[in-house]
Amino acid sequence: MSGHPPHKTRFRFSIFYGWYILAACFFLLFFQAGARFSFGIMFKPMMTQLGWDRASISLVFFLNMVFFALTLGIAGKLYDRWGPKWVILVSTLFLSVGYGSISFISTLWEFHLYYGILAAIGMGGASVPLIAALMSKWFEHNRGLVISLALSGNCIGQFVLVPVFSDLVLAFGWRTSCIIIALCIFVVNTILALFVIKSEPGYLDQKNYGRQKAAGNPRLDSSGIPIPGTRDLNLKEAMKTASFWLYLMVMFVCGSGDFLVTAHLVPMVTDFNIPPSIAAQMLAWFGLLSMGGILVAGPVSDRIGNKIPIALSFALRLVLFVLILSRQNLYTFYIFAVMFGFTFLITAPLTTTLVGRLYGFSHIGLISGFITMIHHMGGGLWAYIGGWSFDITGSYQWCFIASTVMAGIALICTLMIKEKR
Repeated sequence: MSGHPPHKTRFRFSIFYGWYILAACFFLLFFQAGARFSFGIMFKPMMTQLGWDRASISLVFFLNMVFFALTLGIAGKLYDRWGPKWVILVSTLFLSVGYGSISFISTLWEFHLYYGILAAIGMGGASVPLIAALMSKWFEHNRGLVISLALSGNCIGQFVLVPVFSDLVLAFGWRTSCIIIALCIFVVNTILALFVIKSEPGYLDQKNYGRQKAAGNPRLDSSGIPIPGTRDLNLKEAMKTASFWLYLMVMFVCGSGDFLVTAHLVPMVTDFNIPPSIAAQMLAWFGLLSMGGILVAGPVSDRIGNKIPIALSFALRLVLFVLILSRQNLYTFYIFAVMFGFTFLITAPLTTTLVGRLYGFSHIGLISGFITMIHHMGGGLWAYIGGWSFDITGSYQWCFIASTVMAGIALICTLMIKEKR
């Protein structure tokens, strides 16, 4: 098994090595955010230069989400079996080659191949749920907070790199900009995977941060009380519980809202004669506020559980969908972007902690990966429906009406989850 090395390393660290893992995970997500959230920036320039409609470009995004989601389950299993180093290295190669090759496309099938398949596979190896699973193996005390700190790399990356990418597109075009992002990802991820990332504390003769015993910790109920005689469940066993299916519904709806907005926010805002640079700033602030959401959600989940923060995030989305349906101007778009961004990553740390609480941590990579697979499939499907409905009706109104109803359904499903073994 890969979980334990053949021999103990002779190196020792005066500082708990998990903090280096935290920093590495932060930067892995920082640069991947540039590749993922630049899609909305490229949307209209590609339409103009290549003559494609919104449905065609949105379909590529859907394909990307499908392959990304399918990769999560495979990558999660490989994480659990072999550890993260080689998974990250191979996925980095896929992402860098796929994203960089976008620079040379002239036909839609090439965009399908490079962004829809190759880049998607690459994104799956160093994604939010798997980074959260890695962090959960290094930290037990304040696990929710630490995972949130690692995932904030995604938020800061979006805040910093989206405006940078927008400026690059304006100065050099979207083709050159893709090459620059691809090279940055390749260099940074390769260095971190080879020289920093370790799968668990046992590789360095250290213990999980906050663990009182080396092994055999009992599972805890929703109040933190040990449950005698419990054992970790695998994916097949988790599927036999009602809470698993309720949470799958929640995550499908969550993903549909997430990627409808991230894919179409910039083109939607510019439809109302708001400059692209301002639209890019909205998407950047969307990312920064998402850090606020996870930094609040993680510590709160350590104290009151997972489902209440999730339910509150869907209640807020209900209000925001109603707002954007009733009025569209510069101020309402800004309010919508920043407040929706606050909810964007709340489920990212909470999925891992909820899965661990319900089913244990032995199969957390696979179970979290499967749940997030459904999340991203919902996101890809709804992003495509957003582009298709715009081409048919000339607006996003009907898609946002449906999203409002779905947010209400997700709110109800969240409240029905029994947050205990």
